[in-house]
Amino acid sequence: MNEDHWNGTGGAALIGAALIGAERNPYATGAGEPCEVVIPVESPIAIETNGIAYAVMMATPLDIEDFVTGFLMAEGLAQVGEVGEVAVHRVENGDWGEGFVARVNLPEARLGPILERARRRVGDSSCGICGIEGVEAALRPLPRLPAASPVRPEAIRSALVALRERQDLGRRTSATHAAAFSAVDGTVQLVREDVGRHNALDKLVGAMAREGIDPGQGFIVVTSRCSYELVEKTVRAGCSLLVAISAPTDLAVRRARASGLDLAVVARDDTMLWIGAGEEESSKR
Repeated sequence: MNEDHWNGTGGAALIGAALIGAERNPYATGAGEPCEVVIPVESPIAIETNGIAYAVMMATPLDIEDFVTGFLMAEGLAQVGEVGEVAVHRVENGDWGEGFVARVNLPEARLGPILERARRRVGDSSCGICGIEGVEAALRPLPRLPAASPVRPEAIRSALVALRERQDLGRRTSATHAAAFSAVDGTVQLVREDVGRHNALDKLVGAMAREGIDPGQGFIVVTSRCSYELVEKTVRAGCSLLVAISAPTDLAVRRARASGLDLAVVARDDTMLWIGAGEEESSKR
């Protein structure tokens, strides 16, 4: 595999894609032609907080600092301004690939859950959400959001169009998700991409926190289904409207309504489905 995805400028910049050789075979003829294909990079990223290993995530190694910041916020381990400098270190393993270690310090008062996770890790099963404690954690109450600023349907459509135009990695690879933050008028302010839809949103939330952008002054758009995890990350970020290009699950809708999060789903250029945060809001659309 070509190593062009690593910029090499002091180990600081990544473009998130790699070039590989392949053979294009039309179904009709079966005759193959050599070609080169751009694919997204996927790497294990180990997150260490205060010297304690917390998690290893599979992600595109692009905007790692934003990803770590957003991930820790989504996990409820930190709030805006509590994530220190993120030090990223590359780990090589020859033909087997490469990974990254991201080290960060949090305030001492935030270390309780991290130490508890480390203590229990030896007994964890392969499923991170199994058992009574896991279910309770998955369904824990979320903060109640303030009322959203009114967003016109035309603004949502504008944001969808603008996001497509700014998916640089997705356009080159046809294999990544994106998450964007838009002002209420439909002007896209930030875009982050990753092979994982959760990672893309974590990166976006982290970037917003690092740049001091108020999540309450706009809405989030994701290029995926509206899963309950994305609902939770949006609520914890403090944004009152989530736009998704695919449908939600029932749990996503229930938790969105309980938190005061409006949903615009199956969002296309010509139509969308609006699911208000409550019965009253829903009946108005």
